[in-house]
Amino acid sequence: MSNKIEVIKTDITELEVDAIVNASNSSLLRGGGVCGAIFNKAGFELDEECSKIGHCDVGEAVITKGYKLKAKNIIHTVAPQWLDFRLKNKEELLRNCYKNSLKIAIENNIRSIAFPCIGTGIYKCSIELGKQLAFEEANKVIDYFEKIYFVCFSDKEYKIYKEEYLP
Repeated sequence: MSNKIEVIKTDITELEVDAIVNASNSSLLRGGGVCGAIFNKAGFELDEECSKIGHCDVGEAVITKGYKLKAKNIIHTVAPQWLDFRLKNKEELLRNCYKNSLKIAIENNIRSIAFPCIGTGIYKCSIELGKQLAFEEANKVIDYFEKIYFVCFSDKEYKIYKEEYLP
């Protein structure tokens, strides 16, 4: 694993990076979990900017300012809901969350970025699969970044993400 990639267990809203990634809903509204914590710390200006953007499709990503966060920007991405039987390409959509978030970061000259474990909470993707896709996509573009953090919230996520990653 590259020394530019680091797995940490902390509060993503406290990181001083160019961008943090928000596991958002498609309407870009204030949600629960990590999403709610990000909105709470960023302030109501984030609600206003997201309201103007209006929508983000599953697997896609959009960028906003960080407002009252230490992070300068927030990249919002929408994971597939694993139990949604209508979605046939969930793995590809989750991979696109990482791919499109990293693409927006590169386009906006973001050099340090922090990801939560996208899709592995209430959306029910396995942490192991989420980790695999996250590392695969990060390693494809690592040269564009000074640091990519994978930020774990639970002890279970942290233990799985810290296990040696083998492509």
